[in-house]
Amino acid sequence: MYEIGQRLCKRFDDIPEEEVGERFPHVLIAGDACHTHSPKAGQGMNVSMGDAFNLGWKLASVIQGRCTPELLHTYSAERQTVAQELIDFDREFARMFSARPRAEGDDSSDSVDPKEFQEYFVKQGRFTAGTAVRYYPSLISAKPTYQALAEGLTIGKRFHSAPVIRLADAKPVHLGHTVKADGRWRVFAFADRQDPASASSGIQALCRFLEESPESPVSRYTPEGADIDSVIDVHAIFQQGHRDLALQEMPGYLLPRKGRYGLVGYEKMFCPDLKGGNDIFEMRGIDRDRGCLVVVRPDQYVAHVLPLDAHDELAAFFTCFMLEAV
Repeated sequence: MYEIGQRLCKRFDDIPEEEVGERFPHVLIAGDACHTHSPKAGQGMNVSMGDAFNLGWKLASVIQGRCTPELLHTYSAERQTVAQELIDFDREFARMFSARPRAEGDDSSDSVDPKEFQEYFVKQGRFTAGTAVRYYPSLISAKPTYQALAEGLTIGKRFHSAPVIRLADAKPVHLGHTVKADGRWRVFAFADRQDPASASSGIQALCRFLEESPESPVSRYTPEGADIDSVIDVHAIFQQGHRDLALQEMPGYLLPRKGRYGLVGYEKMFCPDLKGGNDIFEMRGIDRDRGCLVVVRPDQYVAHVLPLDAHDELAAFFTCFMLEAV
């Protein structure tokens, strides 16, 4: 008889509870080493890869000198919570799998209504697929103070992509597919209603801050001689259609020269797919009057939502865990 073992470690690192905050972890574990459960729905593989991905980018950031070692504390905190949610889901799911189908008039506790089983499976489908994972407030996941500015891009959850039109060449693309899981942080600046070519627009003010201010997180954390987007990659999404904007009138910061030959990067600006009926501002609940900043972690989870003009708060967020470039 096969017996399901549902077990979960208290921590995914070697720091005892009484020493949390006093030292950094030296040993970190992932996958079956810290959580076991039934083989239903492929959760062992899915969650284990999530563990490894979460740990991988954090280790790389610390080893490369981009982030403080405090970042490593978030691994156990984030993934242990996910594993606990998995165990809770798996316990009920395994019970349903093992129970016999309930016949009409049967109300015994060792049976399950097939319709109820089907509804539970559908309800938990997003968790099974890994898209329902949510990280709670921490060093790298802000409190939802400004969540109303982007209701469809939940802090702590995966960045929810949507179709857009690239301004430079009018090519339809998915916004989430334009970035890679390459260790960089992303800032998606959703513009307000103003013409982005206007010197007084929120996008122009943001770009001036990022390019010129000594408090700019881009300036502070980008190594000398590196591409301007090598650590924090900024993208802008305008409300106007791509035919209504002139590329040459957009902020120069969003047309950076990069690489050995200083070629212009044309993939920083996007417009809603109005013709296709896929308006990203409507689809993701973006506040049209105020716009917003959506900060996305290297693992593509939303870390923060801020007003478009919250320059100081944007800088303060990165100060908590990043190291200035030397």
